[in-house]
Amino acid sequence: MDVLIRARQSLDRLSASERRVADTVLADPELVRTSTIMRLAEVSGASQSTVARFCQSLGYPGYREFRLDVIAALSRDQAQRISFDIGEGEIGPDDSIADTVAKIAFQEMQAIQDTAQSLDTEAVAQAVAAIRGARRIELYGAGASSLSAQDLFQKLSRIGRPAGVSVDIHLALVQAALLDDASVAIGVSFRGETRETLDFLTVAGRTGALTIGITNAAESSLDDVCDIVLRTSVREARFRSGAMASRIAQLALIDMLFVLALRQDFPQMTESLRRTYDAVQSRRPDTGAVETG
Repeated sequence: MDVLIRARQSLDRLSASERRVADTVLADPELVRTSTIMRLAEVSGASQSTVARFCQSLGYPGYREFRLDVIAALSRDQAQRISFDIGEGEIGPDDSIADTVAKIAFQEMQAIQDTAQSLDTEAVAQAVAAIRGARRIELYGAGASSLSAQDLFQKLSRIGRPAGVSVDIHLALVQAALLDDASVAIGVSFRGETRETLDFLTVAGRTGALTIGITNAAESSLDDVCDIVLRTSVREARFRSGAMASRIAQLALIDMLFVLALRQDFPQMTESLRRTYDAVQSRRPDTGAVETG
């Protein structure tokens, strides 16, 4: 996983003094490229031992290894920005239409790439097995995450999986309460702290259903109520570009789950896709189909 993504996802579990170091690094990663541990400690208002503990919290033996990874991450980021012909990834109020378009494309590409590189494939395999074996699948997400839940519902419906989704939390809780140990509940929450999503998964878990969470947080309340957690890797950004990138990463992860579930029973699933595709052709005016009755 990209070191800067790891640092950002770890913010909630760092001590207050380590958080100051993390905030300094995330605000200006270039500072690390040219700074000794003494300099970084000075700028962040922390001690050298705190900087060392911060590095260890991210899984590095010391500052040297952490710094080398930051330099490598900055080099990769610069190469990607060059390929998109943009000076920096953040969108500014004075950007031209062309620059804004390029930066949104850059951020969304980056979100998918980072998610793919950091994804826990063992957790994905467990989730796919659970989805394939479930007698019933209920999904929920609030706000923008609701769109991701609805997308997975639509995909599962296309291959004949018994799935349900609700944008109304009261109805979602009712459906969750009716699950059993042959069921799966999937909740989507970018920060892993959305109260409605946590309540939905908690109720589902009490019935014996297997619970799956999709989040961007390294550690959150979602971990406490889920059997399996799948994580996207999206960098925060100004404006709504960060929120849009989070949705793109969620949708990419959902596509991965769907295709992996599909390939396990390819002949049967492709037949289901064909039948559902044929069923809606008469509603497409450009197909030349003639409606009768």
